Amino acid sequence: MKHKRYVLSCLLLALVMPVCGVWGKVVFSSLNLSGDNRMLFRADSDAAGSIRHGALFVTRLTDLSLQQMTAFPEKMELVENGRTLQVRNAFGALRIPVSGGLPRTIPGFPAFADGAPVLGGRIEDIVVSGDGRWILYVEPVTAAYGNLLLINTETGNRIHISANVERPDAYFPACWSPDSRVFVYTRGNRLYYYSVNANAAFSVDERYRVIGEGTINSVHWTEGGDFFYLRGSTVYRVRGSELFARTVYADFLEIGLPAGKIPYEFDYNFDSFWIAPDLRAILLSKGGQNIFYFPLGTDDYGTAGASSFPYIMLPRSGHKLSVLWSPQGQITVLVSVYGAEGDAVTAYRLSPQAGGGGLVFRTLEPPIGSGAALSPDGTRAVFWGERGITLYDYTSWRALYTLSTRPAYACLWAGNQDLVIGDGSRIDRIRLNSSSSSASSLRRDLICISSADTFGFEQRGERILARSDGIWYATDGLAPWTEASSPGMRPVSVTSGRYRVYLERQSSGPYDNIPMIRNIASFGTAPLLPGGGFPPSYPDDGPIREDEPSLPGDPFTHARRQGAREVAICFDLYDDITGLPGVLETLRRFDITATFFLNGEFIRRHPAAVRDIVAAGHEAASMFFALIDLSDARYRIQSDFIARGLARNEDEFFNATENELGLIWHAPYYTASTEIVEAASQAGYMTVGRDVDPMDWVSREDARRGGVIQYSASDMVDRIMEQKRPGSIIPIRLGLLAGGRSDYLYTRIGVLLDALIRDGYSITPVSTLLERAR
Repeated sequence: MKHKRYVLSCLLLALVMPVCGVWGKVVFSSLNLSGDNRMLFRADSDAAGSIRHGALFVTRLTDLSLQQMTAFPEKMELVENGRTLQVRNAFGALRIPVSGGLPRTIPGFPAFADGAPVLGGRIEDIVVSGDGRWILYVEPVTAAYGNLLLINTETGNRIHISANVERPDAYFPACWSPDSRVFVYTRGNRLYYYSVNANAAFSVDERYRVIGEGTINSVHWTEGGDFFYLRGSTVYRVRGSELFARTVYADFLEIGLPAGKIPYEFDYNFDSFWIAPDLRAILLSKGGQNIFYFPLGTDDYGTAGASSFPYIMLPRSGHKLSVLWSPQGQITVLVSVYGAEGDAVTAYRLSPQAGGGGLVFRTLEPPIGSGAALSPDGTRAVFWGERGITLYDYTSWRALYTLSTRPAYACLWAGNQDLVIGDGSRIDRIRLNSSSSSASSLRRDLICISSADTFGFEQRGERILARSDGIWYATDGLAPWTEASSPGMRPVSVTSGRYRVYLERQSSGPYDNIPMIRNIASFGTAPLLPGGGFPPSYPDDGPIREDEPSLPGDPFTHARRQGAREVAICFDLYDDITGLPGVLETLRRFDITATFFLNGEFIRRHPAAVRDIVAAGHEAASMFFALIDLSDARYRIQSDFIARGLARNEDEFFNATENELGLIWHAPYYTASTEIVEAASQAGYMTVGRDVDPMDWVSREDARRGGVIQYSASDMVDRIMEQKRPGSIIPIRLGLLAGGRSDYLYTRIGVLLDALIRDGYSITPVSTLLERAR
């Protein structure tokens, strides 16, 4: 049998490789009804791309009002000059007084407690003004684009700022000035500004608010209210007052004044930069792989401008950068290095060389985690992650306190002596003691609890009780949670004199089950929440018809259209590693197993990267031993040529990983013919094609010479969502194209995965689709 070797391989893969990336659902549990018709319940979200967590809710069945009682700190921000904490998670954005209190929703912003559904994928990103009055939010219109809205958090009013703004991925497409009066946003690789004033509903037309070419990576705000703008190789300093002058003189007034130069062209899609607190130097990340330090204001004309400046060559597997730059001028660069079992953190400090030989980056002892924040005065730094929270003396890089040994999700400075820390149990405010080095001398005040593993109503009284990490807390639903010793809890009940409650399973939609309320006084039953399945992502034109059966010489391009709502995403690695670390980290965050097609050239150049792919549990498949276009007339496609090329790639892969390569392949550039498919079949391989072509292989040069349309990365996301069907194979090419592009599809992988998950799709390896098709 021709495919005997392949079938055995596919069966083994199906046994050991789970179907990962199933869209997350919300599960309701632990209904508990009081005598005064209040119901407590827990909702758990396991949305892919977000941290799994739950929340405690209470509702009055008489009016179905809903109140969230706990706040899991997946993301936190301080607003209103540090008086209020904003917490974001799968259930929405909430605000809590730093002095302690219960969560409250934000007018105008969608939250589960106000009736908004819990979406799969990552939590919706927003940016809030420093005074807390305004929120910027990209309201989805398509998978990749939305409307940029300005939300007044006091009234809930929404102001439409701009259409066709890219939905957030690695960064939000807008940033606020420190004084909350102006923000800069990007649309279509151009930067614009918007001034928030007393009459914000009436604004200058967008055409007269242009700053110039770039993205948010091109802008850095200073504490004084100016911002630096990097375009080409020139750094401009822009004063806020100049923005309004540009409204009138934009046609001939240059943006800002030159503040310095860099020796490279700035690529706003891959590069980033930081400005010194004293505004005299710049730190530049070139492609996330090299860090350079340059003083600003230097004159590079003539030999006097020739200088040597410090730099770092970062690990190629680094995917996240953060910079701590103190008012005293000390710079620390932190890079998260991808690892299959979790990220490692490497730290570098810019220090004077011995003997006065200038500045140099030196490696520091790695901190406890990749989360980092510097105190306002630059004397201390806090680090957090899976292993807990540690406070450091920033200057000496000496650990002062271990504040927690539990996994921590967010930490913020509320002042030089105040920290806000959040973990899976509680959110605390910690008052530091500058005169003591003992952690026991710190004052710890509860702001809110993050979760509740046990809860109920008080036996004698009306208070709500909850236990988190072994500690009991109580609240009357108005006052903050306080610790309670030996509380008495009444037995769980699902009936009162007027109602009976129960859970009903849901066959589709974002909820696994729904709390149901039966009014035993008036004989009516209704759900607490609206249910509903996923809308079809393809045109609703009746039943989906199966495609014509494949011919013997055709590649496998998709699984059955009927049945499971799943697709395969596969990544093609030709010879360049660019984009791989970020993709691996995103797949891990979404808990997705994908297929990687590896060319021999890539395996030989990047064996460590191939080992990372294998260690992460992804499916490794073949893309031949060399970058050969098999449609080229110079090559004679014979069985031994294909067999030798596939066998050689197997050996290359084994030498790099000591593992065997899967018996799935496609030729470079997806060349396919009956002869190629038959030759591969005789070698035991199944040839794979694609039924969705994102067109991410089209370079700037291809578009210019061949007249082929070059889509932007966001347009490609929307194109995929329009073309995909159940069983589709979606290829994504990693690396840089020789002919150049302004952006790449893999930089928007998070947005694509969000869209697929929210459309009810699970993401599987190609081998799973092949098994489904048998």
